[in-house]
Amino acid sequence: MLKTRLIPVLLLKNGVLVRSRLFSFHQLTGDPLGQVERFTSWKADELIYLNITRDGGYDSMATMSVIGSATSHKDVLSSKVNNFADVIRCVSEKCMIPLTAGGGIRTLDDIQMLLKNGADKVSINTKALDDSDFIKKASQRFGSQCIVVSVDVKFNVDSGKKEVYAHFGKESTSRDPIEWCFEVARRGAGEILLNSIDRDGTGEGYDLELLRKVSECVNIPVIALGGVGTFEHLMEGIKIGKASAVAAANIFHFTELSVINAKKYMKSVGIDVRI
Repeated sequence: MLKTRLIPVLLLKNGVLVRSRLFSFHQLTGDPLGQVERFTSWKADELIYLNITRDGGYDSMATMSVIGSATSHKDVLSSKVNNFADVIRCVSEKCMIPLTAGGGIRTLDDIQMLLKNGADKVSINTKALDDSDFIKKASQRFGSQCIVVSVDVKFNVDSGKKEVYAHFGKESTSRDPIEWCFEVARRGAGEILLNSIDRDGTGEGYDLELLRKVSECVNIPVIALGGVGTFEHLMEGIKIGKASAVAAANIFHFTELSVINAKKYMKSVGIDVRI
């Protein structure tokens, strides 16, 4: 049986790392390159880098434009690290574990560019919603093992139900998340990254009901994301949510809450992890 994976998620906006809450408020946390060796030494199983830059501006020097808002329309300074592929290339040179890159993928050439620059997998989201055949095309060209489909879910007060959202969680697609995840798996994705927008940055734990329903209806690995505030939440994602892997972002920005400590806790409650 495969061991349970623990995966830190790093969010990049205009080339710098940020913390996120409800997909809206973003707070600067630092340099995207400086985290790689730390997570590798902590024995993370994989890393996920997601580019959440909202507009064309992208620069590792323009840190002030990403603090405290969901937009980034300020002018930015020039820099040698001027696009997401550059960041992934630099990260991959130091990364000793599998690396997933996502955000802004619109074409098969975008996927090829990220893989060429060192990503082991890519995560696609809005493009898959706009054109579900893209999942099949990507899987056939690059192999399903490197195609992750990210599914962002939020409760829609107008419809009174949870729906899949696109475009950085701003636009409802009216799709049922269970049905969409089943379609994603059928189209050939290798994994699903299931993210709760309502739980993002809250520290309240995963959406366990949604996670369990998705995990039980698909035959591919489901990675849980959104809401981790304690190590117990990681355990719940596996034992209650039936996820194949658990991911988290904000909690790992604090060194005392390291991957090593998280894995020690998970092992102590009977979860088979690689130490």
